[in-house]
Amino acid sequence: MSPTASAEVSPEKLEEYRRELTGYCYRMLGSGFEADDAVQETMLRAWRAAEGFEGRSSLRSWLYRIATNICLDMLRGRQRRALPIDLGPASPPVESLLEWHPEEPWISPMADERVLPEHGDPADIAVARETIRLAFVTALQHLPARQRAALILCEVLRMPATEAASTLGTSVPAVNSALQRARATLADLPSEQRPAALDCDQAGMLDRYVDAFQRYDMEQLVTLLADDATMTMPPFAQWFQGAQNICQFMLEPTPSTCRGSIMVPAGYVNGVPAFAQYKPDPGGGYTPWALQVHEVSGGRVSRMTFFLETERIFPAFGLAPHLP
Repeated sequence: MSPTASAEVSPEKLEEYRRELTGYCYRMLGSGFEADDAVQETMLRAWRAAEGFEGRSSLRSWLYRIATNICLDMLRGRQRRALPIDLGPASPPVESLLEWHPEEPWISPMADERVLPEHGDPADIAVARETIRLAFVTALQHLPARQRAALILCEVLRMPATEAASTLGTSVPAVNSALQRARATLADLPSEQRPAALDCDQAGMLDRYVDAFQRYDMEQLVTLLADDATMTMPPFAQWFQGAQNICQFMLEPTPSTCRGSIMVPAGYVNGVPAFAQYKPDPGGGYTPWALQVHEVSGGRVSRMTFFLETERIFPAFGLAPHLP
């Protein structure tokens, strides 16, 4: 290994790429927990193979090649990750129909600060934020693994086709063909499964949503939701559509166990402001119930996702296990 190559493959140099590699693996795998595992394995393999890195390609390209192979191995022969909205039609707003399916490979959330650059052009960061939105990450899971990788490398990371081909161990025509098929698949998804354009002022609308939700004012809440808004609550397999249906469901059972909940800001998650919901604990204080990650489009809340596996998710996001 040349002295230059040796200097490049140091633990410090490898760590410089952790954020962007985590973002890449998250888009590929749809799970923050699996993305962490994939990146850690990438770092280990890179360090073990440092002697073989001769600097013929950039360190970044080399790391992406390793990460891609790891992700492709992890995706081989397994069921794709999804949200309930991808698995069947909307359900009537009846709580008794809910079915808990923790064994399903659900999409999991990702904190922006773990995958987006700390510094850089605000416009570039805004574009990167768009590509970790839940709707986009979920849509990506509909693609075969190699098409998914080609689309992320070329259209998200802006990697030249020649570099993407080298990363995937294929030819430029094969990459271009994969891109064409990937775009066609995404364009054919049902409208509720495709990413919609987000409003610039997400925070203002979500503040009004939080106020109405904490007061459990369904008359106000229904005015803040898009008429065709969707609501999912993994690991429940059912999902709901329509402002009236969502608010009707929130009132079940009577009185709702979510009434009196406290909402705690949880930073930016999947490109939007998120909130940790703690509902009243019969034993005193407040107990975790959901990480709420909602999108605003067309001036109203359009896509609502409540992640209910709080035993895994809250510690990963540094959220308290109980509030006094």
